Amino acid sequence: MRYSYKTHDTCATMIAFDYDNGIVTNVVFTGGCQGNLLAIPKLIDGWKAEQIIEKLEGNPCGRRPTSCADQLAKAIKEAAARETAPQAQEA
Repeated sequence: MRYSYKTHDTCATMIAFDYDNGIVTNVVFTGGCQGNLLAIPKLIDGWKAEQIIEKLEGNPCGRRPTSCADQLAKAIKEAAARETAPQAQEA
């Protein structure tokens, strides 16, 4: 599934990615620092959601309590919850 997430308190304004059975691919950031935000997707493409969250969650940016990387971790958590939500309702 293609997933879009509006970021909060970062230079990037949106993150989009494909999420399929816990695997994240095709991450695209809108706005932000192009050097970092072009590199992150290349580094994590095809990783499991848990791996990405473990590495990126909680990373701050300067004096901000969050970062584009942290926002990506939040977006992936949200996508994972949505993917499993229908299954949880059936149980």
